[in-house]
Amino acid sequence: MTQQQGLSKAAGTLAGSMIIAGTAIGAGMLANPTATSGIWFAGSVLVLLYVWFCMCMSGLMLLEVNLGFAPGASFHSMVSQLLGRGWNLVSGLSIVFVLYSLTYAYIYVGGGLTREGMQVLADWAGWAGPVPSRTLAAILFLCALAFCVASSTRWVGYLSTLLIGGMLGSFFLATGSLLEQCELAILLNRGDGQASIYWQFALFALPVCLASFGFHGNVPSLVSHYQQDGRRVARSIVQGSLLALVLYVIWQVAVQGNLPRSEFAPVIAADGDVAVLLQALSAHVGTLHAGGFLAAFAYMAIASSFLGVTLGLFDYLRDLCGWPDSLAGRIKTALLTFAPPLLAYLVMPTGFVRVMGYVGLMAAIWAVLVPALLLRASRRRNPARARVVPGGQWMIGFVILFAVLVFATQLLLLAGRLPVYQG
Repeated sequence: MTQQQGLSKAAGTLAGSMIIAGTAIGAGMLANPTATSGIWFAGSVLVLLYVWFCMCMSGLMLLEVNLGFAPGASFHSMVSQLLGRGWNLVSGLSIVFVLYSLTYAYIYVGGGLTREGMQVLADWAGWAGPVPSRTLAAILFLCALAFCVASSTRWVGYLSTLLIGGMLGSFFLATGSLLEQCELAILLNRGDGQASIYWQFALFALPVCLASFGFHGNVPSLVSHYQQDGRRVARSIVQGSLLALVLYVIWQVAVQGNLPRSEFAPVIAADGDVAVLLQALSAHVGTLHAGGFLAAFAYMAIASSFLGVTLGLFDYLRDLCGWPDSLAGRIKTALLTFAPPLLAYLVMPTGFVRVMGYVGLMAAIWAVLVPALLLRASRRRNPARARVVPGGQWMIGFVILFAVLVFATQLLLLAGRLPVYQG
């Protein structure tokens, strides 16, 4: 049994669930309250439930298809064999664009958080010497986590479990006081007088919420990791994505139960920056200790998402290039996975902002539309194969409709043709 192959039966699905949850949560946690401020709490819960259901189903669709292939097969093998070269090109370009862009963004954000952490430690220890630059901190952040990804899925699972545990602890420490002081009148936005215009902002929230449940690049890795045990992978997908959903809803309560909708303008103007959000909240509740806990949570969220995103990219590129699961094969795959986004960061350290608007557009293709089309083609080719996804053809159509809706929404947003809540 190789390192890439499964855990023992006793290990259960904890590692798999943590990989799914850790990949999904990421920085989207901090973006959700801003993206859903137009529809506020009740609307945000409905949108999050809708997006979670569709993304969970598309993940299970990908699982059902992947079980019909040899262990190690990723999007390249599945799409080329079931949908043909044209769709394989479209899928491949969208996968590489999304995962490279996210890796690029996480290197930038992770480097900044690493440097801030080093500065805090230096101040605490009384160190008067120089602190590593943001660029050096980003390289250290990348190298430490890249080694884990290149080693095996097993190590990604172990580290993701530790990070998720730390995330949960820091998250509840940060939100504890906020949850105690939240007010139902603020949470339900009573007396605002704008109820009639809530739902015109619903579409604006969809792309951000979709990105908040982006774990699909890890499904082929988990199929190989659990030796094609479909039940364990399915439980990992459902449990991990549900954990993300629960944390999102709790965070919505903590923020939107304290900060009135009418006072969200400065947070929206700052693109949901945590410091600005805490400053706005401090006018209503005490957030003295929340800042440090939120900083710790953000760092672990970025690290866990980096692991999940790059694991999916790593396995996709290894499958695409046909390299073996050997030391030499993994070294070559690691260089192809991590060198391009690192080089892009060194050349354009803030350039990712220009392309992130297109990530939701591409993610709607490869994480939603392609899995639905793959399942339809797979069932036509092998109608007797055991099914993972319930609902038959109507479920496939339901997910395809979601993909089209998000794709059209992102195009309208990029063209400036949708209303955007400004506070």
